[in-house]
Amino acid sequence: MKKYIIYIATLAIGLLFGWLLFGGSDKTEAIHNHDKAEEITQLWTCSMHPQIMQPEPGDCPICGMDLIPAASSAEGLSADQFKLSENAMALANIQTSIVGEHISDVETGFVLSGKITENEDETATMPAHFNGRVEKLYVNSLGEHVKKGQAIAQIYSPELIAAQQELITAYKLKTSQPKLYTAVKNKFRNWMIHGAQLDEVEQTGQVKNSFTIYSHVSGVVTEISINVGSHIMDGKPIFKVSNLNTVWANFDVYENQISQFKKGQDIEVTTNAYANKVFKGNVDFIDPILDTQTRTVKLRVVLNNENDLFKPGMFVEGKIKGIVSSSKEEVVTIPASAVLWTGKRSVVYVKMNPKEAIFEMHEITLGNQTGTNYQVLEGLNNGDEIVTNGTFTVDAAAQLQGKKSMMNKKGGKTMTGHEEHLGMEMSSSVDEKTINKNERIKVSKEFQNQLKVVFNDYINLKNALAKDDTNMLKTQSQLLLKSLTKVDMKLLKSKNEHEHFMPLRKEIKATTNLILNTTDIKMQRTYFKHLSSNMANLLEVFGINEKVYHQFCPMADNNKGAYWLSKEEKVVNPYFGGAMLTCGEVKQIIK
Repeated sequence: MKKYIIYIATLAIGLLFGWLLFGGSDKTEAIHNHDKAEEITQLWTCSMHPQIMQPEPGDCPICGMDLIPAASSAEGLSADQFKLSENAMALANIQTSIVGEHISDVETGFVLSGKITENEDETATMPAHFNGRVEKLYVNSLGEHVKKGQAIAQIYSPELIAAQQELITAYKLKTSQPKLYTAVKNKFRNWMIHGAQLDEVEQTGQVKNSFTIYSHVSGVVTEISINVGSHIMDGKPIFKVSNLNTVWANFDVYENQISQFKKGQDIEVTTNAYANKVFKGNVDFIDPILDTQTRTVKLRVVLNNENDLFKPGMFVEGKIKGIVSSSKEEVVTIPASAVLWTGKRSVVYVKMNPKEAIFEMHEITLGNQTGTNYQVLEGLNNGDEIVTNGTFTVDAAAQLQGKKSMMNKKGGKTMTGHEEHLGMEMSSSVDEKTINKNERIKVSKEFQNQLKVVFNDYINLKNALAKDDTNMLKTQSQLLLKSLTKVDMKLLKSKNEHEHFMPLRKEIKATTNLILNTTDIKMQRTYFKHLSSNMANLLEVFGINEKVYHQFCPMADNNKGAYWLSKEEKVVNPYFGGAMLTCGEVKQIIK
């Protein structure tokens, strides 16, 4: 009996250990599997608002778009890397390029930006040769072709009336006093008046109240200095004409690039007006005097224009081959569109995995600007894949995910404006600098106030687009250009300040001119997108001591999306006018 009790006890103990070892393990595994299932539970986000995370599919509470599956895991990513979905990449039109590929400057040298002007060696001025008043004007518009001997104006002149009296008397005494007659006639020849008009005075003996003056030059009128009723003075210009069979292409060369160029270098000139044509020329002249405001010199190329292809004022690019760098090291060059600036820092986003949209911010050191590209001295290598379109959108995604970004070089969650839009309260423990304020170049308040005038004109231009008011748009474009020229660059005290401001000034001027010189409002809105991008960079780098809202519409520019700036949080969309006036949201607040 005792033997059976021992057997039963041993069996019970064995069952107990078996349950503990195997039953407990099953339970532990079940718990582990349950936790794992919780870990991989699918979340849903919005492709345009990645801060939205919901446990089930539905509509985005901001824009109403269908939510898409969020990346289920960040496994394998470093602390500074982040991932974007394919949908987000497509909707934001994010594009990447391999450094060293498809960048012509590395192979072909510098690309310079310039403008067509009249050939001043082929330009002549038609001056007045006596004092008088304009009664009729036969040349009224710029661009008009004038031929030598063509009537240009009818002039009343008291001194001509007195001289006619002398002529009539001298004509009567012509036989007895020929020298007197010749002297009076020569006086009229010095005034460039001769021929039939004087013959009529001599024959009739009647004084003419006004005389017609004729052009003694031929060409295209590029400047008119008089109008009906205005007074002319001996020696003062009436109009200027140019022979446009040849024109000048004037390019800006920055101070640190001057040593790379010399007279006689071959140059290829291209223009958007003739996208498939390349015009060849040579460097004809390099200005020996530096423009102290822009820190540039003029490089001039004379172009043949017998077919009248080039128009004064047209923007062109000049490519000079054979200039890459004085260093024997490999040159790294990237498009300007890839670079974000904040104060002294320049950053790009590198795609870390060729098969996945995994990105990381890299700080770089820039060298010379060559056209629309920059040389990179440190931070990138040829073969790296970088974001070249949609850089700001990628930066916003980095901010939202708490990664290193343009506005937050150490990482950690920041607020970008989305949270304000959703009505979330801002934590008082967050430093204001990490919220909206970039590191920026410190400049004087006077300089910032001048930039504020430019920005106010930009806002008025934006409002004109929102109202579909093309007349107001033209006026505001002119005012913006005028304000930009009044910005005193002498207030910039360092080379760094100049190097940041001048490219932005140049781009803002160019895009505003494009808006001004077209009547197609669709194209004006396309140009406005680029204007807004450069204006945002200007405010980020220098500031204007005012809160500015950086707003975004995902459907603008054929669903590629477009940004603009506003003084108010309320959205007034400039890209669709009255059709979609409130479409968009605040993406960032610039302070």
